[in-house]
Amino acid sequence: MWSHLVADLVLLVHIAFVGFVLFGGLLALKWRRMIWLHIPAAAWGAIVELSGWICPLTPLENWLREQAGEVGYRDDFLTHYLLPILYPDTLTREVQMILGCVVVLLNAVIYWWLWKQRTFAGPFNH
Repeated sequence: MWSHLVADLVLLVHIAFVGFVLFGGLLALKWRRMIWLHIPAAAWGAIVELSGWICPLTPLENWLREQAGEVGYRDDFLTHYLLPILYPDTLTREVQMILGCVVVLLNAVIYWWLWKQRTFAGPFNH
């Protein structure tokens, strides 16, 4: 039973991490120190997608589900949980490349805007 609960917890952490990778730069608009957490997370998310790696949380969740007597899934996290919501077909390498580029571009725009705000704010507005 504990394996099932921990697997669900890993799933929730995984979903939260994916959300943070995509939108964590928006938190930096309010809390500038969030940049130090978000940039490495966004880099990791982009690298995983662009390289085709599988996040280590996926095999951990599968192992925990198998320990609980459940069936794990063979594909990666995005394919299993998120892709059926976003796309009707299976995850292809091309879609992974697009998702990785979305992470990079979305966050590049956010951080460019933050940099421009800081540059033009003047020394007394920091």
